[in-house]
Amino acid sequence: MTEQTLRPAPHPHHAVDHSDEGYEKALKARHIRMIAIGGAIGTGLFLGAGGRLAQAGPSLAIAYAVCGLFAFFVVRALGELVLYRPSSGAFVSYAREFMGEKGAYTSGWMYFLNWSTTGIADITAIALYAHYWSFFSPVPQWVLALGALAVVLALNLLSVRVFGEMEFWFALIKVATLITFMGIAIFLIVTGHQVGDTHAGPHLLTSDGGIFPNGVLPMVVLMQGVVFAYASVELVGVAAGEAENPHEVLPKAINSIMWRIGIFYVGSVILLTMLLPWSAYKAGESPFVTVLSNIGVPAAGDVMNLVVLTAALSSLNSGLYSTGRILHSLSAAGSAPRFASRMNRSHVPYGGILLTASVCVAGVFLNFIVPDQAFEIVLNLASIGILATWGIIVICHLLFVRAARRGEVERPSFRLPFSPFTEIATLLFLVTVAVLMAGDDVGRTTLLIVPVLVAALVAGWYAVRRRVDSSIIDEIA
Repeated sequence: MTEQTLRPAPHPHHAVDHSDEGYEKALKARHIRMIAIGGAIGTGLFLGAGGRLAQAGPSLAIAYAVCGLFAFFVVRALGELVLYRPSSGAFVSYAREFMGEKGAYTSGWMYFLNWSTTGIADITAIALYAHYWSFFSPVPQWVLALGALAVVLALNLLSVRVFGEMEFWFALIKVATLITFMGIAIFLIVTGHQVGDTHAGPHLLTSDGGIFPNGVLPMVVLMQGVVFAYASVELVGVAAGEAENPHEVLPKAINSIMWRIGIFYVGSVILLTMLLPWSAYKAGESPFVTVLSNIGVPAAGDVMNLVVLTAALSSLNSGLYSTGRILHSLSAAGSAPRFASRMNRSHVPYGGILLTASVCVAGVFLNFIVPDQAFEIVLNLASIGILATWGIIVICHLLFVRAARRGEVERPSFRLPFSPFTEIATLLFLVTVAVLMAGDDVGRTTLLIVPVLVAALVAGWYAVRRRVDSSIIDEIA
């Protein structure tokens, strides 16, 4: 008998992250379901689809489907980790367990980069959308941006239940709008109703150049922009740490993301291409407004502007919520300022939320200095943050599965299918997206920032490493 057969198999352990202490488990099933939906539907569809349709035509639906599939793999991987051990620190906590504190530090600060810069983009977008109405025209862009930040910040600090209610109603508005539009679109297509100068119908999918009117390349290049339309699908994993019963609610909420992406993103794009020729859409105008205006719906622009305003408010609300929790987890281990670990009487980590809000205030200043360029500048930084975050989630899951095979941890029944091939394919996809970013001037500028960010992360680590406390994670057999 060999030495290997005599050695006892390791007993699966369960880790406890002490940074999760103090939170209130107040998010109900309906909150988690709507957070999952809201995270998958945003301005990338309501506003960005118009310009993308003008570039790629009907093949945009394929781009949304491919990117949506990999976004689902990311959130499904995170969902398995959450069911193994729910944590408000989410992927930061899992990186801490499976990659060490350096992994937690990197994932947390890259996520902070993503959402703090997205927050600047959100308040900029809110100000721009508000200027659509003449009532707000005299108000400077920076004043509207600051006002939006102040209102959402105040509500976010009240309690996690208030956050959940805001996201519930924000998501409901987005879903109700899409369902209403899709109902109108199906009626117009079935009846062959005239929309603008043409009649709606499936024939528009193949006419005017076919599925790939400009070739396959535009669709492939567009994927580097489409993938960011799904940014924030991971929010449901952060919110699960404050859910009443995550083990029951989360699997259904995550699985529903896949078919909702299929219906709302892919379905909407297919319907749009059957209502008008793809060349009728244009950048800077919501494709839904384009259609509704062509059939004479009064105030179509006002309605859709209200919806995209809601989407931006929802994104800002989510960013403040999630970074507050992530920074709290980093601070508890010593790799973020101690102020970020502070909680108020309502169990809200106000320190981390205020730190994110302070970056957004810098964004208000950006709106004052360069109002025309503020949105584009910060969106580039956010794209780097989301690619890094998704990559770390997938790597954490790979390491988790390996630990399970060694008998060190036990996988839940809710699993990412076809592991490890799914994780490898997702990582290759994320690398491909990064490569595609080099295909345009904006993307190349974004990639040039990466060495600066790496240097900043390394310098930051050397500044905090002496006070990092790795004992924040305890293993319980």
